[in-house]
Amino acid sequence: MYLHPNIDPVAFSIGPLKVHWYGLMYLLGFFAGYWLGVWRTRKPWCGWKKDEVADVMIYILFGVLLGGRLGYVFFYKPGDYLADPLHILYVWQGGMAFHGALIGVILAMWFFGRRTGRSFFAVADFVAPLTPIGLGAGRVGNFINQELWGKVSDLPWAMVFRTDPLNQPRHPSMLYEALFEGVVLFLVLWFYSSRPRAVGRVSGMFLTCYGLFRFIVEFVREPDAHLGYLALGWVTMGQVLSLPMILFGLWLLFRAVPERTSAA
Repeated sequence: MYLHPNIDPVAFSIGPLKVHWYGLMYLLGFFAGYWLGVWRTRKPWCGWKKDEVADVMIYILFGVLLGGRLGYVFFYKPGDYLADPLHILYVWQGGMAFHGALIGVILAMWFFGRRTGRSFFAVADFVAPLTPIGLGAGRVGNFINQELWGKVSDLPWAMVFRTDPLNQPRHPSMLYEALFEGVVLFLVLWFYSSRPRAVGRVSGMFLTCYGLFRFIVEFVREPDAHLGYLALGWVTMGQVLSLPMILFGLWLLFRAVPERTSAA
């Protein structure tokens, strides 16, 4: 059993402005995605230019921030925010949802595709391998904030979080997600997309793998206190939202498509 190192969530302060580690993790994810995208443009079959990478990352930034916040509001605490809508703007108090961010990014990629004359999946296939580092970094931010911890556990690596009112050893589930959604997903997608694939295949791999990883980790992650389990004594909101991702991802992976690549 380990005790959480109790890292200060505030990385540094500039006068009254406090810069949190969680925000820095978002910045790390976007800069890493941009750098990887620029590196990928060197491939002769890529079909993307360096300035287009910067443009699509700006679209995605807004999609993540707006979608993640609104997703948390509507998926997890609709009643609270409908009672006091002004609190939707209080982003410094936390509250971002991956599945909401995904919807925001989908819309951002659609708008970018419309502006540049690319199909939606041509954009999505390029963006998908750039995202896992940001996902993993976000989970590290959750770990620093001591939030989204797992169920009570007696495993040797179980951890006591100071934010836990029960003060019991738990699964460090945010680190599990950092490993699988960040490191493993990045390796799978980067190598899978390292040669031309039919349109939609890379997106399908992303949806399938992320959905599976999230679905599995939810078994050891403490459900949101205000939601609890939704069915059967074990089904969580995260699993309900991940299942359509898995099914749609599998469809994209195995559907019959013309033999043309995402760069086309």
